[in-house]
Amino acid sequence: MAKKRPQTKPGKAGSTGQAQVTNGEIPVVGAREPCPCGSGRRYKACHGRAASHAATELVQRPFEGLPGECDWVALRELVPAATVPLTLKAGLPEGVPSVTLATVLPMAWPALRRDDGSVLLALQNDSSSGDLARDLADTLERALVAEPGTPVEPRRVPAEGPRLQDLLDADSDFSPVVHSGFEFWIPESADNSNPEVAASLERANAAAIPTVKLTGVDSAYWCETPDKNHLRWVMPHPEEKLLDALARLQAAGTSSLGPDTRLVGSFRAHGLMVPVWDLPTTMTAEDCEKPAAEFAERLAAALASDAPLTTEERRARGGLTNRQVTLS
Repeated sequence: MAKKRPQTKPGKAGSTGQAQVTNGEIPVVGAREPCPCGSGRRYKACHGRAASHAATELVQRPFEGLPGECDWVALRELVPAATVPLTLKAGLPEGVPSVTLATVLPMAWPALRRDDGSVLLALQNDSSSGDLARDLADTLERALVAEPGTPVEPRRVPAEGPRLQDLLDADSDFSPVVHSGFEFWIPESADNSNPEVAASLERANAAAIPTVKLTGVDSAYWCETPDKNHLRWVMPHPEEKLLDALARLQAAGTSSLGPDTRLVGSFRAHGLMVPVWDLPTTMTAEDCEKPAAEFAERLAAALASDAPLTTEERRARGGLTNRQVTLS
């Protein structure tokens, strides 16, 4: 059996001969590389342990405090193709005409600096830190200084750094534009004759579920699937209060959106609840507008009630809880 290499304590010069580095100055390096503190140990066995722990702490509501939190969740989890203009607190840097949030980008790029200097920031990418807001902020900062015409590559995000809430204007509007396909990937001035680009667009468009954002209520999205349509509605209310309110409506027989529709359960995503209704295939997004507005009024009244749940309401609540799925 090989002898174990003697190891010195972090913060002292080790066998590598590196100078001592204070904790606040230690950069993030590869897990198997020597720790920059000079201990002679690999980063993952030294200061990387604390960084790894910080990186895996899941932030339950990463979009809390941002305008349109419910729509951020919807675009992250439910909507195939959508874009939203973003407003930065510090304004746009020189040479960056616009910053746009997109649900997804070609090749799963985290971000893209276009030829004209504009930035596209992708939302539906994996998180390396457990805090989507920090991952996206890191990607956005790198995209703002990237060379025009280049994508931003994924990387492990440092444990400390700004979050989206630090970079985006909290008073700005957040109004998603839902697209029927991914043509927004290609600027109008670009050459669309590239067969690889055309094939990529065709594949992406074929996989996209037709989705429409309702206009009469906030953060509700109609979608079409082969067997039935659905309405998925991201709601900002505290989960326990919302479950009580939905149970009251369910027990009273007023939780549907009309004939042949049914509240079937909910998702839990990024700290918010997303009730889901089954709809008949003949029910369009436009058909949902009036029933959804009427439901919103019934829900507001149910949310305002502090009365204890009846036996029937508790039974309905149990059914809703059993049909809840956690996405994130």
